[in-house]
Amino acid sequence: MALHSTARQNDLQVDALRADLLAQLRQNVGVSQQDATLRDWLQATALTVRARLVDRWHDSNKELRSRGAKQVSYLSMEFLLSRQLQNALMALDLYPDLLQVLSDLDVPADKIFELESEPALGNGGLGRLAACFMDSMASTGVPAYGYGIYYEYGMFRQEFSDGWQVEQPEEWLVGPNPWEFSRADPVYEIGFGGTVEHRDTRAIWRPGESVIAVAHDMLVPGHGSSTVNTLRLWAAKPVRGFDIATFNKGNYLEALAPKIRSKTVSRLLYPDDSTEEGRELRLRQEHFFASASIQDMLSRFVRDNGTDWNKLPDKVALHLNDTHPALAPVELMRLLVDQHLLEWEDAWQLTTQVFSYTNHTLMPEALESWRVDLLRRVAPRHLEIVEEINRRLVRAVNAESATIAVEKVAIVSGDQLPSVNMGRLSAYVSHKVNGVSALHSGLVRDTLFPEFANLYPERFQNVTNGISPRLWLFQTNPALAALIDETIGSGWRKTFDLSAFASAAGDPRRRAAFAQIKTANKRQAAAMIEARTGLKVDPTAMFDVQIKRIHEYKRQLLNILGVAARWNAIKTDPEGNWAPRVVLMAGKAASGYWFAKLIIKLAHDVARTINADAETRGKLMFVYLPNYNVSLAERIIPAADLSQQISLAGTEASGTGNMKLALNGALTLGTADGANIEIADAVGGENIFTFGLRVDDVAELKRSGAYSPLDTSNAQPQLRQVLEQIAGGYFSPDDPHRFQPIIDALLSHGDRYMVIADFEDYWRAQRDVDALWLDPDGWTRKAMLNVAQMGMFTSDRSIREYAQKIWAT
Repeated sequence: MALHSTARQNDLQVDALRADLLAQLRQNVGVSQQDATLRDWLQATALTVRARLVDRWHDSNKELRSRGAKQVSYLSMEFLLSRQLQNALMALDLYPDLLQVLSDLDVPADKIFELESEPALGNGGLGRLAACFMDSMASTGVPAYGYGIYYEYGMFRQEFSDGWQVEQPEEWLVGPNPWEFSRADPVYEIGFGGTVEHRDTRAIWRPGESVIAVAHDMLVPGHGSSTVNTLRLWAAKPVRGFDIATFNKGNYLEALAPKIRSKTVSRLLYPDDSTEEGRELRLRQEHFFASASIQDMLSRFVRDNGTDWNKLPDKVALHLNDTHPALAPVELMRLLVDQHLLEWEDAWQLTTQVFSYTNHTLMPEALESWRVDLLRRVAPRHLEIVEEINRRLVRAVNAESATIAVEKVAIVSGDQLPSVNMGRLSAYVSHKVNGVSALHSGLVRDTLFPEFANLYPERFQNVTNGISPRLWLFQTNPALAALIDETIGSGWRKTFDLSAFASAAGDPRRRAAFAQIKTANKRQAAAMIEARTGLKVDPTAMFDVQIKRIHEYKRQLLNILGVAARWNAIKTDPEGNWAPRVVLMAGKAASGYWFAKLIIKLAHDVARTINADAETRGKLMFVYLPNYNVSLAERIIPAADLSQQISLAGTEASGTGNMKLALNGALTLGTADGANIEIADAVGGENIFTFGLRVDDVAELKRSGAYSPLDTSNAQPQLRQVLEQIAGGYFSPDDPHRFQPIIDALLSHGDRYMVIADFEDYWRAQRDVDALWLDPDGWTRKAMLNVAQMGMFTSDRSIREYAQKIWAT
C-alpha cells in the first residue's frame, strides 16, 4: 500500500511539472508546443524549475531574518559557476521527474542542457573555488551573500589563429537569463575622483563623477538543505545615461559618452593592465565592486538592527577572497566615520572584527600594489583613510616592537613612486588570515607576512581548499557516482566519506566496471575533441591532462619540453615501452601576458609537428583545446587518466584541479607543492607520482647561487636536444627565432621557475607512469584508491572550518 501511495505521489508530481512546463512555454516564452524550438524549451524548463527554487529562496530568507542569524558576505572578483539548470534540478530532487516529462514531450534533455550558456564570471581557480564555496555554504546551512561583478563579456573567449591566442568577447548574455533577477532597487551611487574637504574632525568627499551600481541576483541552492543563498553581482550604469541637449546639437556620440564610460567598469574581467588606462580601469573596477558590496551589506544591517553598531560583529562576517576586494574595509571605515559619524577607534574596532582574508598566492606580481597617485585619482578619500591606517600602524610598531622593521609592515611605502600594498592592508585589517593548504599557510605566515605573524600570531590559520562533489562528481560523472552507490550505498552523498570504496579496488568485477566508465567518458571526450579541433584521438590511449590558467609558475613549459623529448625518444627507440598517450592541454593566458602567449604558441607548434608524424601517431598525440571553461572541464576531468600538477614547489597555493581530477579517477603526477602534499598523504605516496625539488631545495639552490641552467641542461641529452630544436627553429621553420625569449629565460636569465632543474626527475617520473599504464589492472586499482580517499577534500569540510575558525557563524 505504501509503495502504491509513493508511486501515485510521484505521478502527481510529474503531472504538475508537465503542466507547469507547458504553461511557462505558452505564457512566458510565448510559443505553442508545436512551434517551440529547443531554445524555447530550455527557457520554459528553466523558468519552471526556477519557480520552485524561488519559493525555497523566500522561505530561506524569511527564516534567516526571523532568527537574526549571522550572515557571511563573501567578496570575490570571480565566480566560475557551472550551468545552472542541472544543478538546480539536483538540489530540488527533480532530475528524474524532469527527464521523464521531457521524454514524454519528445524533447531531448541532453540537447536542452547543452544549449544553456555558462556564466562568464571568472577565469581560473579563484572563480572555481568561489563557486564551490557558494554551493557548500548553502548545502551546509551557512547563510551567505556572494558579491561580485556582472561582467558583460567575462574575461574573453579564447580562439587561436595559427597557434596564437586571439581574444574575443565572451557574449554569454545572449537572450534572457532565467536564472537572474535584475533589481531596480537597491541601487548605490559609487563616486570616483573629486576633492575631499575637512571640517572640524569630519571629511566631506565630493566625487568628480559617479556611476550607479545595479544588482543582478542569482540563486545558489543547497543540496540536502533548505538554504538558498544569494549571489549578488553589480553592473555599472550611468547616473544620467543620455544628454538630450548635446544630442539635439548633433553631437550624437558625445551624448552617449556618460553611458559608455560608466558601463566600461563592468564590461570585462581583468582588463589588460599593461597601459596606464588599463591600470586605472582595474582599480576603478575594484573600488566599484567593494563600495557597492559594503553599502549593500550595511544597508541590510541597518534595516534589521538599526544603528546598534555593537551588534555588527555578531551579525556580519565579511570575507576577502584574495586582495581584489581590499578596498572594502576602507569603504566600511569611510561609511562608519564619515556618514554614520563614529569615532575612528570605534569604527576601526568594528572593521577589524568583521573582516577576514584568504591569501591565494605568494607571487609578488599577484599581490596587488597600487600607486598612491593612481589611488588618489580614483578614490581620494579612501587614500586618506589608508594613509591614516598606515600612520597608526607604523606608530604602534615603533612603540611596541624593537625587532620589527617598519618598512617590512608599512602599507604605504616608496619614496619616488609611493604605493599601497594591498596584501599588507588585507592582513592588517583582518582578524583572521588564512592560506589554502598546509604548505601555503606556513609560507604565508613565515615568508610573506612574518612581521604581522610576530605581532598577531593568533591571526594566522590554515583552511585547505576543497571542491564540491555535487558539481564535480554527481553532475560531472554520474556513472562513477552510481558505481560508488552500488558498491557502498548512497550514504556517502551526505557525508562524502568514500573510504569504503577502497575495498572495491580489490574486486576484479568492480575494477572492470570502473574501467568501462572511464573508457565511456573518454569516448565522449574524444568526440568533443574532434568537434572542436578536427583531431581524432584514440580513447584507449592514456589521456594525460594539464588544464589550468597559463602561467610560468604552473610550468606548462615543463610539460611541453617533456612531450617534445618523448617524441624524440619514441623516434629513436620505437619499440621501447612507451604508453600510448594523448596529451591534452588547455588554459587561457591573460591578455597582457605576452610570455604566456608565447608558451601557447610553442605548444601549438610542437603539437603540429608531432601530430603530422605518421611514425609516432599511434603512440603520441598533443592537443591544445581552445577556450578552457567550466563546461570544457566537465568533459575532460571525468576522462582524464593522468593529472599533471607540476608547479615549482612553493608557488602554487593549493590548487583544486588536482582534487577534481583525483576524485574522478586520475592519477596525479605532481611536485611537493600546494595541496598535492595533502593528496599524497591521503591516498598514499605509492598511489601518486611525485617528483622534483622541494621548497627547502628551491630556497637553498637560489641562496647558494650554484645553479647553472646551462650546465644542468647540457648534462641531460633528452633536454638538450629539445632546447636545441626550439632554438634552431625546428618547430617553427617559418620563424626560426620565434622562441628565443623562452630559451633566454631558461638558459640565460636564471630559469626562475626551475624548469631545467626539475626536468630530469620529471622524465624519470614519466617513465614510471609508462610502466604502470602498461599494467592496466594495477593502474585501475590505484585510480580507485585515489577516488576512495578524496572525501576529505570536499568544500563542505572547508566551509565548516571557515565557519568555526574564521567567521564564527
